[in-house]
Amino acid sequence: MTQFFHIHPDNPQSRLVKQAAERLRDGGVAVVPTDSAYALACALENKTGVERVRQIRRLDDKHNFTLLCRDLSEISTFARITNVEFRLLKNHTPGPYTFILNASREVPRRLMHPKRRTIGIRVPEDKVLRALLDELGEPLMSSSLILPGETLPMTDPWEIESTIGHAVDLILDGGFRGLEPTTVIDLTGEAAEIVRQGAGDASVFE
Repeated sequence: MTQFFHIHPDNPQSRLVKQAAERLRDGGVAVVPTDSAYALACALENKTGVERVRQIRRLDDKHNFTLLCRDLSEISTFARITNVEFRLLKNHTPGPYTFILNASREVPRRLMHPKRRTIGIRVPEDKVLRALLDELGEPLMSSSLILPGETLPMTDPWEIESTIGHAVDLILDGGFRGLEPTTVIDLTGEAAEIVRQGAGDASVFE
């Protein structure tokens, strides 16, 4: 049965955050609010959860999943970053940006781009999501909640429940969110490349 938690966007209830973390540890797939839009998420080692997210979004193996991390130290565990990239990340996290980085050996192969060995990583600013990550003590695997055939992410928790509630285990209702996904910046080349313009200001990377 799908659980539906009403969580205060500014003061997340610790009891609900703990319950959400337990559901994810037990192999659940959740819909979580972010500082851009809602996303699908599961524990990093949840192989079945990853496949369920692929099925919901009808993704192929070339899709770059995103790791939701708490801070820069956590990023450095899962990505190989230079000093220049570290300073860039420090200046723009937390926030509505996803950075494509060269993956370290800590990243499960199933989460990487199959040919490039890269991974998308972000440090969200959303208070609900940050409370959940703090409670878990580890990153979450995520993908923007954009359904097949659509170009914009879902923003209404009640609509999410009626549309895909049967396919997930938990929905964290943090209120309505914006229509824009994150801005995606590829840092694996010689210069930063704007892959997708979204909620974040991309002009600083041009």
